[in-house]
Amino acid sequence: MAGKDSISASPSMLIIVLCTLSFFLEMIPGIGYLYVSAFQFDPNSLVTRPWTLVTYIFLHTGLLHLLFNMIVLYFFGTALERRVGNRQLLAIFFTAGILSAIGYTFLSRPIFSISPGPMVGASGAIYGVFAALTMLEPDIRVYVYFIPMKLKHALVLFALFDFLMVGSSDMIAHTAHLSGLFVGLYMGLRIKKIQENTAKSRYIGRW
Repeated sequence: MAGKDSISASPSMLIIVLCTLSFFLEMIPGIGYLYVSAFQFDPNSLVTRPWTLVTYIFLHTGLLHLLFNMIVLYFFGTALERRVGNRQLLAIFFTAGILSAIGYTFLSRPIFSISPGPMVGASGAIYGVFAALTMLEPDIRVYVYFIPMKLKHALVLFALFDFLMVGSSDMIAHTAHLSGLFVGLYMGLRIKKIQENTAKSRYIGRW
């Protein structure tokens, strides 16, 4: 029997494997540049290259970028899977990822006067997973840079950081992060209400 965190049983683990394989393709001399160019998200090509709304998620700018995202996805993604199931996890991950790219496109320029360039990375999608898990289990204790805190406080901390850093020159798509976060909050709230209503119905039925 496959373990609960095995590739066959866990979409989070499968995504981690796909991102890792994709990173190795990025590193191939000559081919890597063409690979990234074909699948990165460029706001200026939103209409002509719609597949990049998904494919950019599997690309990363460097080893640290990949490691940080995959570590976060491993802990939060597998935790969310156990609470909502694999299909819901995938729905949250890809909806947040797609809408992160759209948010990055339409929020950066008109609101923050930033000219958005090409974007890669699973961060926006992972923010959605992070936020959805927070709506369902806000009091889970996590460590942020070795400091213990509740998940809801960690989410506020990261959201505040991204908000304050919008417009900076750090080459991070903060508007994409925030877009993914709000998508996750909304989807997590919807799932929480459905679960609560289902629990109430079962309780009434038993009574």
